[in-house]
Order: sequence, then C-alpha cells, then structure tokens
Amino acid sequence: QVQLVESGGGLVQPGGSLRLSCAASGSIFSISGMGWYRQAPGKQRELVARITSGGSTNYAASVKGRFTISRDNAKNTVYLQMNSLKPEDTAVYYCNAQITGWNTDENDYWGQGTQITVSS
Repeated sequence: QVQLVESGGGLVQPGGSLRLSCAASGSIFSISGMGWYRQAPGKQRELVARITSGGSTNYAASVKGRFTISRDNAKNTVYLQMNSLKPEDTAVYYCNAQITGWNTDENDYWGQGTQITVSS
C-alpha cells in the first residue's frame, strides 16, 4: 500500500522559517494532488495549501504570501516552505495526497503528522 512520510517539523522562533517535506512511496500509478493540513489543539483540521498534478495551487488566507507549496513529481514529494512564522501557526501538520495505485482506485492518504511550534 501507499505510505506518506513527513519530515522537517520542529521548534522555531516567530519570524523564522521552516520547510516540510512529504514523500509518497508504494505501488503508485498517479498522484492527482498533494497538500498540507494542520490541526491545533481544540481546533478543526484545516487546509493549509494544496498543489495538483498540473501545478495549480491554493492556500489558506492566513498563510498566503508567507507559505509556498511545491512538488517534485519525479520523487513523488511535496514541500511546504514556511516563512515569517507566527505563534498561531503552531499545530500538527499533516501531509495529504490523492493517489491511484496500480491495484486500487484513487484514495485519500495521510502522513503521520509533524509538530510545528512557533515560540520565542
């Protein structure tokens, strides 16, 4: 089956930068979209950014202009460059992807989650 593995989380000061990576592996035929969600304690999980196979992107209003999503199709990897980080960006960040396998219909997959803490 398909697996999403995230890396790059950690502690950063306000105004700092961090880059998240998420690599998909397994019996993958195609990936139509990849993105990032986040969830803070007591809050609903929300979309942060998403990119399609064609390169179209969309961002949450709260991160637009500060975060940039990109992907390397050859590596089945999506990145999230986070600049000008704020304390309100503190959350667990989850990679998400819509993937069709050689033996499966398109399914929604999730990474394990990585903690981002923005604090001085």
